[in-house]
Amino acid sequence: MTKTKVKITFLVILVGISSMLAAVVTDHWAVLSPRVERLNTTCEAAYFGLWRLCKKSIFIVEEDPQGKGCGPISLPGGKEVHIQTHCDFLLSEYNISAAAIAIFSLAFMTLGSLCLLGAFGKGRDYLLRPAGMFFAFAGLCIVISVEIMRQSVKRMIDSDETIWIEYYYSWSFACACTAFTLLFLSGISLLIISMPHMPRNPWETCMDAEPEPID
Repeated sequence: MTKTKVKITFLVILVGISSMLAAVVTDHWAVLSPRVERLNTTCEAAYFGLWRLCKKSIFIVEEDPQGKGCGPISLPGGKEVHIQTHCDFLLSEYNISAAAIAIFSLAFMTLGSLCLLGAFGKGRDYLLRPAGMFFAFAGLCIVISVEIMRQSVKRMIDSDETIWIEYYYSWSFACACTAFTLLFLSGISLLIISMPHMPRNPWETCMDAEPEPID
């Protein structure tokens, strides 16, 4: 029964790892756009991730019905015409911090995966506990990176030095949130599974105890 629970948890962890890798290597955490005051003109939207900020020049032909200003980044046919995309590495303290913490998360995920794979061996159930701790730590690192990125978006929107006034979080951000939920809960589940067996009723402990010698 324990092995079955571990295998199910392992499948959930694989989904969490895939979501985390997708979030780390892609650039669609948030999409920023300036105010569009007139049509038939070019505006500059931006999307960014942990490592890069990409700016996309878009020729606005028709007003966005969703009210997201210059965009969306994934252009539907016939509404906007994509002109140019340019990406630069991000060097702000927010993104450097978020990327560094994400690397720690990847390290914890690697250690947790090694421990979990080792726990499938006979007599190695003791590896479930460190595996659970590593995956829980990985989840916590992810949510810290998410919060740092949220603060980065807020700072970019509030800054007078940028032209962007509207934003929304994109699918890379959703992948990071999914990874946090799955990895953290899976880590806690492994810790619970690795706990010593609790007696079903108090009489089990009394019946298993050795009788005390009578003097």
